[in-house]
Amino acid sequence: MRKKTKKMRGSKTCGYGSKKKHRGKGHKGGHGFAGGCKHKHLEWRFGRHGFTRHGIKREKKIINVEELNKFEGEVNLIELGYDKLLGAGYIDKPLKVIVKEASPKAVEKIKAVGGDVIIKG
Repeated sequence: MRKKTKKMRGSKTCGYGSKKKHRGKGHKGGHGFAGGCKHKHLEWRFGRHGFTRHGIKREKKIINVEELNKFEGEVNLIELGYDKLLGAGYIDKPLKVIVKEASPKAVEKIKAVGGDVIIKG
């Protein structure tokens, strides 16, 4: 892409209006932040912008009771990478489940079929 000066060659003012407007900082309102409250194009300088992250929120990896039907005997959900056991669905076999967290409904369902829940957190 061509530079503006090359493009405007031959034009008297190079797209800046009158000759005196592009001469110095006077057209922009002074040096630095001078005239900041008087010009619309400087509004972005005021107020807060963006956001601040205050630590990382990590989503818990969950598993439902119904998904435990594919396992046999003892299931260590911590080693499998799960953080919490929830109580959605049905379970039809007794299992020994080791997990960081479990909902009361999930514990109730597993104990109802003769299983056991060990919470290690």
